[in-house]
Amino acid sequence: MYNTAIYPGTFDPFTNGHLDIVKKSAKIFNEVYVVIGINNKKIRTYDIYDMRQAVEETLVEHRLNNCKVIIYNGLIGQFTQDNNIGYMVRGLRNNMDYFYEENIAEVNKLINPEIEYVYFRADNVALSSSMVKELNGYGQDVSKYVPEPVFRVMKRYGEQAGRE
Repeated sequence: MYNTAIYPGTFDPFTNGHLDIVKKSAKIFNEVYVVIGINNKKIRTYDIYDMRQAVEETLVEHRLNNCKVIIYNGLIGQFTQDNNIGYMVRGLRNNMDYFYEENIAEVNKLINPEIEYVYFRADNVALSSSMVKELNGYGQDVSKYVPEPVFRVMKRYGEQAGRE
């Protein structure tokens, strides 16, 4: 396993907080996979393929050339094992995130005992996909919380997005 990392999430939508974690990861790892996971227990607000395109555009705009976006339907621990990925990247906003992530890490370690977790401190602890969707649903301008390509996707879905 080489200096390759995975940053998984549903990214519905991908926020500037997610982008910050990708930027931090890209400085450390040779290659970073941003994996948009399919969670059958969650109903997506935004089409997964539209979000992948928006994240890809965002990575290009920020010259994050060592990052790739992938859609994956399966166990993330299995993905890391099948693709010889050594590190799982996660962002932490608070101690609740830490305890949640540690539980998930234990499961992933059962599948791939070689995977190591790397936690990055979130710069904006209030920012989350849920917060963005909630504010957006109440007509608040969310343009400062998401990258421009993601914002365009949100606007296409007919929701109030603030930048007209």
